[in-house]
Amino acid sequence: MGVTTYTHETTTPVAPTRLFKALVLDSDNLALKLMPQIVNNIEIVEGDGGVGSIKKMNFVEGHPIKYLKHKIHVVDDKNLVTKYSMIEGDVLGDKLESIFYDVKFEAAGNGGCVCKSITEYHTKGDYVLKEEEHNEGKNQGMKLFKIVEAYLLANPTVYA
Repeated sequence: MGVTTYTHETTTPVAPTRLFKALVLDSDNLALKLMPQIVNNIEIVEGDGGVGSIKKMNFVEGHPIKYLKHKIHVVDDKNLVTKYSMIEGDVLGDKLESIFYDVKFEAAGNGGCVCKSITEYHTKGDYVLKEEEHNEGKNQGMKLFKIVEAYLLANPTVYA
């Protein structure tokens, strides 16, 4: 098994605590509210929803991805850090064992936020992940990020 790591930073005018609450603490409800045409439901398959839990996100029929399972490793609302891994789902295919995410929300000078992420791809066998494959996943994640960002900017009292 090999590991390929990528780092990424995104800035936003949304305050870090609001973004953390939306993307981490209330992500299940918000995903269903903002993307009902993509996400069918999210269920807790193990645990209570917190650290150590496994969540399964089911996509609507006809979506190219049927489901994803994530395991939650860290939710630190004081330091605005979350760590979780994708442990099962169509995205992993036959080449990936798992994908680990380490995300930190930091205050920016303008009252906004810098979102820093580290993504580790744990591959099966001697497979080497291509940058295009990472970029495809990153682009999907950024679509979600932009949807949530637009919602928070349009609704300044939500998660305040």
